[in-house]
Amino acid sequence: MQNQKLELHSFIRTLPQGSGVYLMKDRLGHVIYVGKAKNLKRRVSSYFQGSRRFVRAQPKIAAMVEMVCEISIHETKNETEALLLEGKLIKEYKPRYNTDFTDDKQFLLVRVDLQNELPRFRLCRHKKEDGSHYYGPFAQAGFLRSTLSEMRKKFGILLSDANPVKLEDGRFRLYDDARAEIFAGHNETTQEKYRERVEEACSFLEGKAKSWLAELREKMQKHAEAMQFERAAEFRDLADALSKTIKKTRRFTKQWPKQEDGNWHGLERLREVLELDRPPAVIECFDISHVSGTFVVASMVRFVSGKSDRRSYRRYKIKSFEGNDDFRSMEEVVGRRYGRLSKAGREFPDLVVIDGGAGQVSSAVKAFTSLEIDPPPMIGLAKREESIVFPDGREEMVLDPRDLGLRMLQQVRDEAHRFANQYNADLRSKRIKESILDDFKGLGAVRKVALLTHFGSIEKLRKATSLQIQELDGIGAKLADRLQLYLSSGKNE
Repeated sequence: MQNQKLELHSFIRTLPQGSGVYLMKDRLGHVIYVGKAKNLKRRVSSYFQGSRRFVRAQPKIAAMVEMVCEISIHETKNETEALLLEGKLIKEYKPRYNTDFTDDKQFLLVRVDLQNELPRFRLCRHKKEDGSHYYGPFAQAGFLRSTLSEMRKKFGILLSDANPVKLEDGRFRLYDDARAEIFAGHNETTQEKYRERVEEACSFLEGKAKSWLAELREKMQKHAEAMQFERAAEFRDLADALSKTIKKTRRFTKQWPKQEDGNWHGLERLREVLELDRPPAVIECFDISHVSGTFVVASMVRFVSGKSDRRSYRRYKIKSFEGNDDFRSMEEVVGRRYGRLSKAGREFPDLVVIDGGAGQVSSAVKAFTSLEIDPPPMIGLAKREESIVFPDGREEMVLDPRDLGLRMLQQVRDEAHRFANQYNADLRSKRIKESILDDFKGLGAVRKVALLTHFGSIEKLRKATSLQIQELDGIGAKLADRLQLYLSSGKNE
């Protein structure tokens, strides 16, 4: 370690005095910080001079310097190029200390608690995994507060200072003071109509965030052109953070269960027995299907507000291995599904149901662990006793067969099972049809392809006459007669 430090100090003395980007690495070679400099030698040296006040005054910087065992540099033509390269390398390496320093700024976020009966729009500085949606961060606190005030007038939404009252007829009175007269929409409204206001307000906020994003990037460019690179970097970091947040919150809208819907009671029961924050408006279920270890496939079905959303169904062929292993199959398809959703910034369902017991559920959890993302609420439904299996070590739960929550789960699971079996049967049928010509002696691969290309399918080839088959080059009368008899005999079905 001491030798590494000596080599590091020797290297620093050889650094050029031009502009560029420097990468600090730990003893394992991991990049822990990326910075830019007008003068590489002066900037990097400042970290390792004991008299430097900014290092001693900030514990995080001091801790980082202690970890540095290697430094590499990229020289640039000018400071503007260094600014752009720094941002690119931060995105590539995601260094620990760049993230820590950015998080310390703690700019304002807008929190929308969609899991509550009447969602409100609040300001906060920390994002939590509480089922809410967050917009931001925003640096201009005064402007943000003014915007929320205008949104309350425009959309008739609730902010943090409201105290809504539930009326005897099931509706809500949002405000009990004079402010009620100046807000859009009726002050007394239903939960469903209020949620429509919330969705409109969220769409507006997302659009406002996009306009702020354009402003931040414009300010970054202006400061860079004015050679004010530290300020330009601040606006660049803000723009990057806001861009990520917009991506994560896009497509937030869900179909909220309506109380008059017969499935609502089943969803409400699931919220109760599974200890969820809200009824699971969106449920996705996975099932594996195979026949004696062959034709292994999987299905994913999606239910919204207790009803099947067939357009969102997915079916999977197992790609990562050959053979019959339900656990590995489940890990693969769950990973493929939510890895894709995470990468696209799309929202996860309220509940994931795995058709199977502890082994299958554990495999699904493993998929999320491999992806390094937090899973949504998840359970398994084991067939033997229709018991509910939890991924967190809780005892299995067995509900009364008449329980509305269990019936909801069974409906989702049975649909996943049906869809998987249908896909399995389709593949087997296709394979059987494809193998018919393989079993006919005297027909090579070239002529087999020619026949299928000419007639389009096995079914059309079955209906062809011997003379029609002879129209293809390389197929004589005798071969055509034998093939026509073979296909029409029915023995190959």
